[in-house]
Amino acid sequence: MSDLLERRAVVKRLVANRRDLLVVAGLGSTAYDLFAAGDHPANFYLWGAMGGAAMIGLGLALAQPAKPVLVVTGDGEQLMGMGGLATIGAQRPANLSVVVIDNERFGETGLQRSHTAYGADLAGVAKACGFGWTREIRAETQLGELVDRLHAKAGPSFAVVKVAPVNPPRVLPARDGVYVKNRFRESLGLGVN
Repeated sequence: MSDLLERRAVVKRLVANRRDLLVVAGLGSTAYDLFAAGDHPANFYLWGAMGGAAMIGLGLALAQPAKPVLVVTGDGEQLMGMGGLATIGAQRPANLSVVVIDNERFGETGLQRSHTAYGADLAGVAKACGFGWTREIRAETQLGELVDRLHAKAGPSFAVVKVAPVNPPRVLPARDGVYVKNRFRESLGLGVN
């Protein structure tokens, strides 16, 4: 049995005391994990936007500087969007945290090994791009510091959380993009269209 963390338990802990936290979930497994942790109007689930989660989080953090923003995404999705880390590092939004749930696999296509299984260091990339706080988390005892940072507005923050390479049953959030967008906008007190 692996001593790595369990992905659903990690995501549930990240949003357990969310208060005004806005959450962007990357394509695939992290969207399922977030939905399994409890659906919320301030969850923005991505469908068909591989590589875009961190950039959507950046736009949201810049547009809503008074609210903490969490991007929770997978290693495969973040590997595709690595260039966005440089833009986040240049913009330095204090209210943005990016958390990569890293099982070192591509969960949507059969659990083939991802680049992180071969040594790609996403936390190192984020640090080199200008993130002020980066961590690789491998133990439950390390999660507390990450959870505390979500509301600290001392970012941008970046964490890679190593989880077991399993693919739990899918728990699907709404797949209607207009519904997800409008519900999210309403949670911010904005009009819908």
